[in-house]
Amino acid sequence: MRTLETLSGGEWVTSGDWIDVHDPADVRTPVARVPALTAKDVTRAYDHAERGFALWKRTSPFERARVMSEAARLIRERLDEIAADVTAENGKTLAEARGETGKAADFLDYYAGLARQGYGTLLYDVRPDTRTHTQREPIGVILVISPWNDPLITPARKLAPLLAAGNAAVFKPATETPLSGLRFARALHEAGLPAGVLNVVTGRTAVIEEALLDDPRISGITFTGSNDVGNRIRRRLADRNVRFQGELGGKNASVVLADADLPAAARAVVAASFGQAGQRCTATSRVIVERPVYEEFTRLLVAEVAALTVGPGTDPATTLCPLSSPRHRDGVLADLERAVEQGATVLTGGATDVEGERVHGCYVQPTVLVDVTPEAAIWREEVFGPVLAVRAVDGFGQAVQAVNDSGFGLAAAVFTRSLERAHRFVDEAECGQVAVNTTTTGWDVHLPFGGFRDSGTAYKEQGEEVLRFSTRVKTVAIHFGA
Repeated sequence: MRTLETLSGGEWVTSGDWIDVHDPADVRTPVARVPALTAKDVTRAYDHAERGFALWKRTSPFERARVMSEAARLIRERLDEIAADVTAENGKTLAEARGETGKAADFLDYYAGLARQGYGTLLYDVRPDTRTHTQREPIGVILVISPWNDPLITPARKLAPLLAAGNAAVFKPATETPLSGLRFARALHEAGLPAGVLNVVTGRTAVIEEALLDDPRISGITFTGSNDVGNRIRRRLADRNVRFQGELGGKNASVVLADADLPAAARAVVAASFGQAGQRCTATSRVIVERPVYEEFTRLLVAEVAALTVGPGTDPATTLCPLSSPRHRDGVLADLERAVEQGATVLTGGATDVEGERVHGCYVQPTVLVDVTPEAAIWREEVFGPVLAVRAVDGFGQAVQAVNDSGFGLAAAVFTRSLERAHRFVDEAECGQVAVNTTTTGWDVHLPFGGFRDSGTAYKEQGEEVLRFSTRVKTVAIHFGA
């Protein structure tokens, strides 16, 4: 078993206690261990970040870009070994892990490019001989809290823009998946990131939560995870001048209209629903089908699901990986049991998968449910697993109503050959991400990302929009006359 150190103040440090990291494909033996830091260690990380910010905010944007581009090069150079760690701690397939690793490097390159451009606007002034402009400046020390489902790409999505803008960070990776975040930090460290600009806190939340969230030097918190935790953080910040960016839950729907290319729609829905075993915030978990094609589409859907291969992420044949942990597996199975109690019918799947060596892993069969009512918990609440609920509706209007009948508003898709219906759906779907004839998943680094309603806060991630979170606007007037 490997023992890893964590980055604090430009040095790789350990502690007197450790956290074991397990492989979801076989939880019997830990694959690595990382330091379990204390509250005092967290406070020291903020000490380092405060000093790091004072230096980094004055560092040339061209030097920031150089560091980030070099880190991207290092990640690509080590792509296979980093992807192996992503698979080992998260369980996703090596193909998915390689894609995630490459995309993490893409985030660094994209924001390195933006760092070179500067952010601001030239404005005309009513006063004579005066020019006015706005300029964006970093806000300070930002706490980054990332989840276990995308343990490399989410830190990259969050850290790359805030570092490009000149901020410093204290980064808390998920306890279940710290290896990937440490890989990302090592690439930045070896690329020449100054000491203290990035500090990684590995530890048990119950031990370090107060020190992590309540430090007075925090200027912003960016969090991806559950609504329960996100709302708890939001309440904790209610009387503090601290920005909060939250990417929270989703209950994403794909609509299949009667004029759709049904085989293509079935393939896209299965890819969006069962990639990473459904453990994506943008995964399709509800399918709304116009009644005339309901039977045919459901048949095609079940056939596509039957072609999935369940297994460990290290097996090239695997197309459906294990869930992230025994606790999460058991939670998904409990959701399925409740769905059946509330009247749902299981067309395929519906149970754990314990064949052969899989008995030691966190496997759940890919599941399709029908006879689901709009009031059922499985239709309304996020499951975050390989579970898809299907309902029939009468017409486009009912389909849009079903999409919007949710407390969430992250992603939705429509499958149709009608340009008119496609545009109407784009306008009427109450979601931050809307797709036409493609998956609810797969939003690239330069595309603004984030949901409406309970799916997140007003600050978007990705693209240039994220800079609204990690920078502040200063307006400058210069009088050049006599």
